Amino acid sequence: MYKVIVFVKQVPDTKNVTGDAMKPDGTVNRAALPAIFNPEDLNAVELALQLKDRYEDVKVVAATMGPPNAAKVLRDALCMGADEAVLLTDRAFAGSDTLATSYALHCVAKKIGDFDLVLCGRQAIDGDTAQVGPQIAEKLGIPQISYVQEVRELSKEKIVAKRAIEGGYEVLSSPLPALLTVVDANTPRPRNAKRVMKYKKAMGRSEFASTLPADADKASAVAEFEKKYAEKGLLITEYTAAEAGADPARCGLAGSPTKVKQIMSVVLTAGDFKNVEPTEAGVSQLIHELITDHTLG
Repeated sequence: MYKVIVFVKQVPDTKNVTGDAMKPDGTVNRAALPAIFNPEDLNAVELALQLKDRYEDVKVVAATMGPPNAAKVLRDALCMGADEAVLLTDRAFAGSDTLATSYALHCVAKKIGDFDLVLCGRQAIDGDTAQVGPQIAEKLGIPQISYVQEVRELSKEKIVAKRAIEGGYEVLSSPLPALLTVVDANTPRPRNAKRVMKYKKAMGRSEFASTLPADADKASAVAEFEKKYAEKGLLITEYTAAEAGADPARCGLAGSPTKVKQIMSVVLTAGDFKNVEPTEAGVSQLIHELITDHTLG
C-alpha cells in the first residue's frame, strides 16, 4: 500500500482584500475575508487522487492546520475522494510564519506515519512564499521535487515526476518517501455526489464540542461522539500541539522569526502621459526620448 499525505489549507480569498485584512500586529485578520480552499492545494489533492486511480492500494490522507472550522476543506477533500482527514488545531499555532507552520506540519506527518509521499500545493495565496513544502521536506529529512506537473511513474523504489522550469520542463526521479509541491497543471475534479451525501456530516471533536450546551458533560459527550463517528467512517481525526508532539517554543508566534514591521496601502494614481502617434516617426521619437532620459540604454 502507498500512503499519500496531502497538506491543504483554508485561506482568505485574496480577491476580496479590504483595509481590514490585517491586524495591528501584522497577522492576517482571517475573519474579515471569505475562506476558500487554497487553489494549488486542490491541484495537489487531484494529483493524489490520480495516483489512487492509476495504482492499487493507494490511501490518501488529507491534513490541515488551522482553527476548527478549517475542517471545511477536509470535508471537501473527502468528498473529492480522500480516504481520511486529519486536523491539527490548537491556539498555540496562531500567528505561525512559514517556519513554524512547516514545523507543525512535519510533526503531524510523523504522527500519521508510514507515508510514501507528501504532496503540497506550490504555495498558498495568502502568503505566496512557496516555502512551507520545501521546509517540511527538510525537517522530515526526505527528498523533494518542486513545481510538479504530473507523475510519470510510481513504484515502491522511486517516483518519476515532470516539473515545470523556466522555458520548459524536466523529468526527475526520487527515492521514496519524497515530498512534491504541485502547480496548477491539472483540473481538480468536482466533489462526488454520493460522497457529499456521506461526508457532509464528517466532523472533528472541536466542531462537535462547539455544538454542546454550556452545562453539558463535554468529556463524555465527545468520547461518545468520537466512537460513533469512527464506526461510521465520518470522524475527522484531531491533534493538538501536545498530541502531535510539537514543542510549544517552535509553534505560533513564539516559533516565528518573521515579523511584519509595517503595512502600507498603496494607491496607484494616473500621472502625466503623452500620446504617441502610431507611425514610424512617432515610435522613433519615443525611443529617442527614452534614451535621452536614460530609461533605455
